[in-house]
Amino acid sequence: MPFAQLVIGPPGSGKSTYCDGMHQFLSAIGRKCSVVNLDPANEHTSYPCALDIRDLVTLEEIMEHEELGPNGGVLYALEELEENVEWLQVGLDRLGALHLTDSYCLTLPSLYISTLLLSLRSMLQLDLPHLNVLTKIDKISSYGPLPFDLEFYTEAQDLSDILPYLLEENPVMRHSKFEGLNNAVVELVEDFGLVAFETLAVEDKKSMMTLLQAIDRAGGYAFGGAEGANDTVWQVAVRDGLRGMSVRDVQERWIDRKEEFDEMERREMEEEAARVREGAEAMDEDGEEEDPEIKTAPDSGIKVVRKP
Repeated sequence: MPFAQLVIGPPGSGKSTYCDGMHQFLSAIGRKCSVVNLDPANEHTSYPCALDIRDLVTLEEIMEHEELGPNGGVLYALEELEENVEWLQVGLDRLGALHLTDSYCLTLPSLYISTLLLSLRSMLQLDLPHLNVLTKIDKISSYGPLPFDLEFYTEAQDLSDILPYLLEENPVMRHSKFEGLNNAVVELVEDFGLVAFETLAVEDKKSMMTLLQAIDRAGGYAFGGAEGANDTVWQVAVRDGLRGMSVRDVQERWIDRKEEFDEMERREMEEEAARVREGAEAMDEDGEEEDPEIKTAPDSGIKVVRKP
């Protein structure tokens, strides 16, 4: 049974980068993956598209022929897709939404509250298994210190604590007419109790693995039976104790001790490169060459255990 992710988010949130990174990651761990592009304005993709809406209709054509602007053109393209829905092969029995937002939104209380409202609206309208993701979390330390730990933002609870910082950000908010509105907004989000965030550093393998585990749980993949050897490899790895990153791990890695971890990873990469060079030199000295017919699978970082 196919499982799918509907990747949404505002411009610049990292949707294309995520699709490229997740496609590479799934391929590395041996899971079949196809990417479908539903953005009629996305003319350059860094990943292979199994289906591309631009084969059906392009934003440029719509704007020229229908005399529409960019926003109207996108809406027209989606209506065109709806009329030709048979073109989009319906193999998406298990569809989940992935709402990406640039983690820069954490730096300003107004942006964070806007993100909460947008995320809540998306969850209510789409009516799908839904994950909200703060992307580019590896950049967050460069934006300056945050008034709260990362867990405050990912859990989205006790939101009234952020209101004093909203007043500091914009003196206009000190007006009494905004006080009731701001309180009503945070109470609305808390009353629904739906919004929370995962984090993602798309170039970090452990971060990608952690997000994929959350996606698998939300979409039901983690609870289904293994279908084929590739799924078995992944499930064996998870069963043997493959652990992701908690929000406190993310806080430590990307905020509290980022420079220390960066240096540690740099040294590990240098040591690994040195070992590879030494191995190549040793083989040259022995006059042995690798059989060109034998190809080594890329290191996925997952330990596979065979049954005795």
